[in-house]
Amino acid sequence: MNGLKEKLLLEEKYLKQIITKTQTQLQLQEMNEVTGKLRISVNEEAYRYYVVHSNTEGSTETYLSRMSAENMKQARLLAQKTYLEKVSRLAEKRLKQIEKLLKGYENDEIQKIYDSMHAERKKLVEPIELSWEDKKDQWIKQEYRGKEFKEGTTVILTEKGEQVRSKSEKILADYFYHHGICYKYEKPLRLRGVGIVYPDFTFLSPTTGGEIYWEHDGRMDDPIYARSAIKKLQAYEENGIYIGEKLIATFETSESIISTKIIENKVEKYLR
Repeated sequence: MNGLKEKLLLEEKYLKQIITKTQTQLQLQEMNEVTGKLRISVNEEAYRYYVVHSNTEGSTETYLSRMSAENMKQARLLAQKTYLEKVSRLAEKRLKQIEKLLKGYENDEIQKIYDSMHAERKKLVEPIELSWEDKKDQWIKQEYRGKEFKEGTTVILTEKGEQVRSKSEKILADYFYHHGICYKYEKPLRLRGVGIVYPDFTFLSPTTGGEIYWEHDGRMDDPIYARSAIKKLQAYEENGIYIGEKLIATFETSESIISTKIIENKVEKYLR
């Protein structure tokens, strides 16, 4: 259930926007005195439009000739009104359900049961689900062999002491290091139809608990480099790894370099 609360909050926001939008349009119709409901009947494959007005004594119908532009305008307004009312009612119903779910809900409720136990009792229990910290520790301890550097490659070291391939990668790595974001540099990943690739950075997603990748393409004004970068991104997508989901992508040209603000925004959106 990792990340469910965030998804519920997004849905809550979306439903509130829908309710506001429909209510605004309905209020506008009310100001323009759009009243009654539209009834559509069919007779020998010919459609007829009627305006229905109801009161305590019953209902009355007025036929709308489809030959009249004014009548067609009224029909469209009434059809839109009924549609808006249905959308608004459904959105309000779903909003109440989500608000009820959100009350007191936390993503890590199950892990907290284990975390709150006495240390001695923990020794006797095998947790159903590891805490985020335990998952992260296990992931960090997993060893891997990154891509080798060719002899004569310019040595660029991060503040963590790792060798990277570009100054931009150093900027990224140093940002992660200073902000306590654990990563693995050029951890191998097998892509179907391609083989082994080496994403610039691999992280453990705090939302899904799965791996998420960051590719930085720094010479996008070089046509040959750009074609290669696009081909690589397509390979990710063919393996179900999409930008904005399991893949973070940043780009540079000689005139447009990566900024700390861009890095910060990406980190806050995908890695916090």
